[in-house]
Amino acid sequence: MKFSHAVVWLDHQRAHVIHFNADASEAREIKHKGGANHLHHKHGAVGSGHAAEDPAYYHAVAEALKGTAEVLVLGPAAAKNEFIKHIQSHDKAIASAVVGVENADHPSEGQILAHARQWFEKKDQTIARNDMPLKGM
Repeated sequence: MKFSHAVVWLDHQRAHVIHFNADASEAREIKHKGGANHLHHKHGAVGSGHAAEDPAYYHAVAEALKGTAEVLVLGPAAAKNEFIKHIQSHDKAIASAVVGVENADHPSEGQILAHARQWFEKKDQTIARNDMPLKGM
């Protein structure tokens, strides 16, 4: 089934990509294939304590979003922002489909889908109101 909306929730370990419409959805989980992404080091050690972003992981997430007209990106901390930066550099078609980026801690797949449906419903209502002619004009 072809869906025009998608939501992706991601952190540095996994991404939940859900394509959906008002009546149906299709979900896929993409796991980071590398080692641990949370580095810890002693005070005074060289380095930031953060793992470098993984282009292969972000590429796999972008591939899962191909063909989607509108994408909402959710996630905690930096992963969602790193993903946006990655697609702006490497996949402009997906970057142009992103219509929103929001913080979200660790919701369930059902919570992600419910939030996305509500988010797109509000967005579509706002667009419809803005397209209505003004009275008296």
